[in-house]
Amino acid sequence: MTRMAAEVGAGERQIAAVEKLLGEGCTVPFIARYRKEAHGNLDEVAIGKIQERLAYYTELESRKETILKSIADQEKLTPDLEKKIRECFQKSALEDLYQPYKPKRRTRAQIAKEKGFEPLADAIWNGEPYGDASGEDLQYARDIIAERIADNAEVRGLVRRAFATKSVVKSEVVSPAPAEPTKFEQYYDFSEPIATIPSHRYLAIRRGQKENVLWVKLELDKEPVVEEMLEILGTDKNPNAAQIRLAAEDAYKRLLAPSCEIDVTVDKKMEADRAAVEVFAENLRHLLLASPLGEKAVLAIDPGIRTGCKVAMMDATGKYLGKTVIFPQQKPEESAKAIAMIVNKYRPEAIAVGNGTAGRETEAFCRQTLKRLREQHPEIPTPMVVSVSEAGASVYSASEIARKEFPDLDLTVRGAISIGRRLQDPLAELVKVDPKAIGVGQYQHDVHQPLLGAKLDEVVVSCVNGVGVELNTASAPLLERVSGVNASLAKSIVEYRNEHGKFTSREDLKKVKGLGAKAFEQCAGFLRIRGAKNPLDASAVHPERYALVVKMAEDLGLSLGELVGNSLAAKKIDVRKYITNDVGEPTLRDIVAELVKPGRDPRAVFEPPKFREDVTKIEDVREGMKLEGVVTNVTAFGAFVDIGVHQDGLVHLSELSDSFVADPASVVKAGDRLSVTVIGVDKARGRISLSAKSHPVIGGAGTSGGSGGAKPNARRAPRTTFAPANSGGFSCNPFANL
Repeated sequence: MTRMAAEVGAGERQIAAVEKLLGEGCTVPFIARYRKEAHGNLDEVAIGKIQERLAYYTELESRKETILKSIADQEKLTPDLEKKIRECFQKSALEDLYQPYKPKRRTRAQIAKEKGFEPLADAIWNGEPYGDASGEDLQYARDIIAERIADNAEVRGLVRRAFATKSVVKSEVVSPAPAEPTKFEQYYDFSEPIATIPSHRYLAIRRGQKENVLWVKLELDKEPVVEEMLEILGTDKNPNAAQIRLAAEDAYKRLLAPSCEIDVTVDKKMEADRAAVEVFAENLRHLLLASPLGEKAVLAIDPGIRTGCKVAMMDATGKYLGKTVIFPQQKPEESAKAIAMIVNKYRPEAIAVGNGTAGRETEAFCRQTLKRLREQHPEIPTPMVVSVSEAGASVYSASEIARKEFPDLDLTVRGAISIGRRLQDPLAELVKVDPKAIGVGQYQHDVHQPLLGAKLDEVVVSCVNGVGVELNTASAPLLERVSGVNASLAKSIVEYRNEHGKFTSREDLKKVKGLGAKAFEQCAGFLRIRGAKNPLDASAVHPERYALVVKMAEDLGLSLGELVGNSLAAKKIDVRKYITNDVGEPTLRDIVAELVKPGRDPRAVFEPPKFREDVTKIEDVREGMKLEGVVTNVTAFGAFVDIGVHQDGLVHLSELSDSFVADPASVVKAGDRLSVTVIGVDKARGRISLSAKSHPVIGGAGTSGGSGGAKPNARRAPRTTFAPANSGGFSCNPFANL
């Protein structure tokens, strides 16, 4: 426990409390929010680290028992060896101790033993005379000694550390070299110390190796390592030191270096994976917590050229109302009439336009149409036009979730609905998409997928519970991310809602099939019911504290309804009066904060991006241009920025600020608005270089860029009528007849 406390930066009592709560089936969000007194106000990050290390040491202890049993079964377990194993707290060191006792394939040493050369090896090893043995006999003896050296835990640890701290990653182009240029050309003749190579560079090299473009290995100076091996073995006073040196060199070359290189390569890959996963997770968190437009009607457009633009209308709750297809480029007048008619009938407060192919042209078309509408019909409110990322929309539209939500709709219409809903509430919609498809990662397909999946799931759960979920409108995919709710329970909640109507209180949750007392405890505080009879049901106050809040209201001479949302009254509450063995000051301050602003959304207020209307494609981009963009992805080497031309530009690490920047995430995050200057354009390769500096150098930077969102490719039937949900449709009306 002491070792873990140092690793996670928490006290032993805090760790014990978290371990107990986890053992009782509590989730990390619940522990962090509603059990602060038990663990001393640790945050989710600290609790997550404790959970991770507890799992590590549980696996380690299990492995120790397996190893001890294996060695005992061989009748080779000594008290000293057992002590070393039980006091070992690192998996690699544990495996080193087990190395001499592992079942092995038939080795050169075993062959030598079978031939009767073990006594000769013992004599050489112990510094005894070995007679007239020479040539092949000595080789057999050295094979035995080499295996002993390689099985020595201290020696193996030395060689592994040497590879981890002193080796150099060396990459070369394969032979014959690729005929065409590749994205790995900078690594055709490259070397960098493994201890300092950045994760993104190491992953790039690994990808080049995987794609058979690069040959990669670790290089290490052998001589100093062999000398240290001999020091550990204490051969300086052994008269047979020359033979042992030969055996040590053989052990290093044949047995230790290959396996230790693999071990260190795997460890470095996992280290790089963890760094890449953290980058991905941070980007995903900011994307999920992007500002929502809120409960406002939205007209969504999935742009297209040949097959037209798919149009879908959603009401303020995200309910699908109807669809149509327009052709702004081929049939501009007819398309304008269709948009005008829908705006007049449904009065959306925003038009969400996907940012893929023809996105900027469609935005311009919508703005022009709305301008004409204002001129001819000033009495009709005109909505704002907002560019929305399409990343992952096509993945959602073809998913099982989308098929269940809209079984009768074409996948292209589902994509448009997703675009509109993610403007209304990014979190509620993006939880339906595989995070890897959202396009905010760094080598996300190269990293260890279980590690990535677990981390991204952790982020999604954290975001969902941090914001809270409206129980009466949430989809099953959103509900299953709530603390204590799994996929089966989420389905049951939705089925109950469909059968019995809206939930009127949190207590109604107890009527849901399969939702027991523990699940209720874990989830109730994160679910909101706006308009409930008890106003606390719309807040983050847990039902277990309702009686306490009623007492606070009585002490103030107010009813519960008069206290909730009354900031002046809530701020008068002296939390010290209500401290008990069960409830401490941290929880009480959380309760007061909720009474001031019940159910407050922690996300920022929505602000639409502002792209220049005269810059819609890469051909419009010129060096020296000052543009406003939206950060779409932050990596270890810089930030990608959407400037509205279907191709993200790159602000390299060196161009992010006038001051030195070591970590891009310390300066920008996904979703940020960023003012940039174009410092380089490579139209042939579709790359744009940007700078956020006050006085950037124009034309002197390398260029790079990201890729736009994927688009649905299914066949799309051209139509120019708007078909309301559950309706036969109706014709577009001209402006004059609105």
